[in-house]
Amino acid sequence: MVSYQFAKLWGKFSKDMRMYMENALGPNLTEGQLNVLEVLMTEEKMKPSDLLAHLNTTPAAVTTLLDRMEKNELIIRQRDEKDRRIVWIIPTELGRKECERGIAIRDAYINSQLERISAHNQQLLVYLLSKVAN
Repeated sequence: MVSYQFAKLWGKFSKDMRMYMENALGPNLTEGQLNVLEVLMTEEKMKPSDLLAHLNTTPAAVTTLLDRMEKNELIIRQRDEKDRRIVWIIPTELGRKECERGIAIRDAYINSQLERISAHNQQLLVYLLSKVAN
């Protein structure tokens, strides 16, 4: 019974957040693109295959995602100078700005939801979710 309740509540929270993020980020950014930009902010440049460890998707989906991001000038693809077979993914200035905007939007949404419970319960929620996730 607890697993059913958890799945139902988690599904509702996830759906509500996805819908909020989709509306708030659009039309220039998606949540998937935000995830890619966040990873790139820590690494500066990566190969497309390196992104697979950070995203729950397939290589073909990553290629499609990167194609759209390049078209929207969020990233550039750059060939390695020493080994032309290697393609680096690099965030543009617009990509960096959109990443900051996206993080602020997500943080505002999460904080608005967490404000419904006390600071102590917020910490407890994070602690318990970390136990479930790990």
